[in-house]
Parts: sequence; C-alpha cells; structure tokens
Amino acid sequence: MIADDAVWEVAGSAPVARVYRGRDDIFELFRATRRLTDGTYTSDLRWTIADGDRAVALYRASGRRLGRELDIDQVLLITLRDGRWQHVFALPTDPVAFAEFWAD
Repeated sequence: MIADDAVWEVAGSAPVARVYRGRDDIFELFRATRRLTDGTYTSDLRWTIADGDRAVALYRASGRRLGRELDIDQVLLITLRDGRWQHVFALPTDPVAFAEFWAD
C-alpha cells in the first residue's frame, strides 16, 4: 500500500522526527520504532476516512522505552496516487509527550 517512492514526514522535534524518503527508508522507521522500544511499540487503528486521492487515519500509539511510556493518538494525513500511499504527514496529538518519549 506504500508506494516505492513515497515520502513519510514525522512532525516534531523527537529523534525519529524527520522526512523519510522511499519505501526502504520508511520501513526502517517502522523497524526502528520496534527496536527502540524492545518490541513494545504498537499502533492500533481507530478510524479512517478517504476519498479518491486523500485519506486521514487516526491511530493509538503506545509503547515503553527507557522507563517512559507512550499512549497517545496520532494522525496520518495521506495523499494517494494510484491507490497507494504517496505522501504521509504524521502528527502526534500530544507533541510534548511524543518528543519526551523518543528523547535519548
């Protein structure tokens, strides 16, 4: 569902916040979130809405890392091309908690 040349932007100031380019880079982000949380990071989809070329998804992100816990909603603003995710802008609903969780 993610295009080979997709772009995934993670908003904020956390170490994982940056622009990921291409499917391989994006999947490395997914692997890193699992690795950095000793496999505790999960994303539970709450709802989605879409039309022909745009979608919005809300999911609950949770995990444990370095004695800290994350349990917040996050929003994905998605641009579709040919039915695949082309551009994703990921926004935590609690940017402070998100940054504190991912801080080194």
